[in-house]
Formats: sequence, structure tokens, C-alpha cells
Amino acid sequence: MRRGELLSVLDYRDDGSAVAMTRAYTIPVHRGRGYAALITEHAVADVEARGDRRIVPVCWYVADWFDAHPDKRHLLRRGTDS
Repeated sequence: MRRGELLSVLDYRDDGSAVAMTRAYTIPVHRGRGYAALITEHAVADVEARGDRRIVPVCWYVADWFDAHPDKRHLLRRGTDS
């Protein structure tokens, strides 16, 4: 890994009330090192710190991350939330 090299990205859409996390992607040569988990953790922490939005885990990886972190499920938008 070189300084400044892109390792992983998390795509999202923010509609003002919720953040849809649509894709977690790690560059193939860097997979398996926890970068997607790290970027997801930081994004979730940012939404939690703001306190004014919920998360919609559109990406399967983000949904699996929430399954592994049940203490953060309170941040998820439920079906009846607007």
C-alpha cells in the first residue's frame, strides 16, 4: 500500500432524513484486510454523531455489518419511518 492510495469506498445517498448506504467496495488487491468494515464503521459513527438521520443498508455488506453489530441497530430506518 502506498500513501494516498485508494483502498475502499462507501457509496451513499443522503435524503435529509436517512442515509442509504448503497455500496461498500474494496479494491480487489486490498480485500480481506478489513477496510470495508473500517469505512462502514466510520460512516455509521458519523451518522450516529450527527443524530439527525437513520441508515438504510442497501448494500449486502452494510446489512451484514449491522447483523454483526446489533448494538448499532437503533440507527436503522424501520419500514414505518419517513
